[in-house]
Amino acid sequence: MSGCDQCALAGVLPPAPTADPGRPRLIAIVGPPNSGKSTLFNRLTGLRQKVANYPGVTVEKRLGRARLEDGHEVALVDLPGIYSLSPRSEDEQVAHDVLAGTMPDFPRPDAVLLILDSTNLGRHLMLAAPILALGLPTMIVLNMADDLRKRGGEVDAESLTKQLGAPVVLASAAQDQGLEPVWRFLTECGAAPSPVDLPALQDVPRCHAWAARLGRHAAYQPPAPPIWTRRLDSILLHALWGPVIFCLVVVVVFQSIFSWARPLMNGVQWLIAWSGAWVGSLVPNTWARSLLVDGVWTGVGSVLVFLPQILLLFLFIGILEDSGYLARAALIADRTMARVGLQGKSFIPLLSAYACAVPAVLATRTIENQRDRIATILVAPFMTCAARLPVYTLIIAAFLPERPVLGPLLGTRAAAMLGLYALGFLAAFATARVLKSSILKSERTPFVLEMPPYRRPTLASLGLRLLDRAKIFLRRAGTVILAMAVVLWIVAHLPLSAGKVPPIERSLAGTLGRTVEPVIRPLGFNWKIGVGLITSLAAREVIVGTLGTIYGMEPDAKSRGLQAALRSDLTPGGAVALLVFFAFAMQCMSTIAVVRRETGSWKWPLVQFSYMTTLAWCGAFLANRIVTALA
Repeated sequence: MSGCDQCALAGVLPPAPTADPGRPRLIAIVGPPNSGKSTLFNRLTGLRQKVANYPGVTVEKRLGRARLEDGHEVALVDLPGIYSLSPRSEDEQVAHDVLAGTMPDFPRPDAVLLILDSTNLGRHLMLAAPILALGLPTMIVLNMADDLRKRGGEVDAESLTKQLGAPVVLASAAQDQGLEPVWRFLTECGAAPSPVDLPALQDVPRCHAWAARLGRHAAYQPPAPPIWTRRLDSILLHALWGPVIFCLVVVVVFQSIFSWARPLMNGVQWLIAWSGAWVGSLVPNTWARSLLVDGVWTGVGSVLVFLPQILLLFLFIGILEDSGYLARAALIADRTMARVGLQGKSFIPLLSAYACAVPAVLATRTIENQRDRIATILVAPFMTCAARLPVYTLIIAAFLPERPVLGPLLGTRAAAMLGLYALGFLAAFATARVLKSSILKSERTPFVLEMPPYRRPTLASLGLRLLDRAKIFLRRAGTVILAMAVVLWIVAHLPLSAGKVPPIERSLAGTLGRTVEPVIRPLGFNWKIGVGLITSLAAREVIVGTLGTIYGMEPDAKSRGLQAALRSDLTPGGAVALLVFFAFAMQCMSTIAVVRRETGSWKWPLVQFSYMTTLAWCGAFLANRIVTALA
């Protein structure tokens, strides 16, 4: 193993200066999309996993460790979902390079777990030919066996083992059934597949024919289509009722974000206030206490309050995705996207943008048409990401009283939040329409999507998803937001005059805010908002911590609370303008950096940032004038 190879699995595989037969074996988990590949990965690794990027590309790699009964560990890599090893997208290229051993600075796997959906074996079995041709020790896991049996299907796994020359097992990763042979395979890694007659990869007709012959000899009986899947699809994919139900689902999700999360948010807020007071009582009344309580505790705590809302949002997204409904939503969205020149494949990246624009930009690598991909990258940041949620919640709760709009189904605050999400959505689609009818015009490509049956989400899968999102949020709170809170506290206490701390409006922070104030005053913003807008370039939610720190240094505002302080500083027009500004502005350096990497130049990110900032200023200006005139 080369020196670079030593670092390839840092944190998962221990470094080895040379090829070391004692190092943990690396097992690749590969399979088509929706085959339950990642569910098995989570089942085998539990919490012992990490996410990073492959060397030189933006495709994410999921690495984990599985602890065996003998006390040893094996390393697992969850490869992107593929249908073949003939790469057409960056995802497929990465899977091909890892399995072939040509991925730079990444070792070739010692063995392969090929995960296939047993309920869709006629299509998925074709992937076995190129995987077995690699000559690596391979086990084929026919997943979702419980669903296969429940729906009257069957297959002879022993017959497939003989035909393929590699072990084949029936299992259910979601139900933790039939995985004992998988654990034994991880322990022993078996032998290379026995030589069998495999069709040439480029001979597609023969690969169809080959898979069908295997299925017949293995007495494969396809399962009956799920009755409930057919019945639900007749409603959820209906030309009229499908979009209506989708909109109702969205309304319920946003109403629950405000109503269900409120007790948890109040609890977190009380805990932060109590812990801050307790910590402050332990530290002498010096600059260190001010930094710790007014800077770090107040700044970071102002953002942590919104963690319950963010986790609740991702809980709903996880339920909709794991149940199979989001695939139907993509099909519904394809009809709308066709009107702006995009295709259904853009739906998944745009949906990812509701979590964060960074993975959304990375997810566009599955779009083969380069112009469609760039258009999707340019409009993805308009979708309302989780980082905007604390800003929206803070302003809406401060200025809009909660009243019923549609009874218990929808309140005023949820309606306002829904309107902001719709505003970002409309801005994205209007921009896409302009781009696809001018500089990025291209022929529309057909949208092909495999519909999974409806399934019941598992608590383990949802729990791991929420834990991952919480770790990401807390990592940002402990790094970016913490760093900005410390820096802001320092500049808010300088320059010292005769050893005394200046009033915050005369500090370096205040000077910075007053410098940009003439530009933002027409929007209804003062210098404090100006400081927040500057710091939020690091990450959107930083503005909440910034305002918490600034108002935390003002004795009267500190006693009134952040929402009350904002009501005294912002007019209703300014509050609406701030919401509109954040709906449009690209306040995220991480997104700018990843757009630069994905497009290969600074041209597109600079155009994107300039366009979104201009649109944000103009939209906020109009919002302030309109609301002020109406008021």
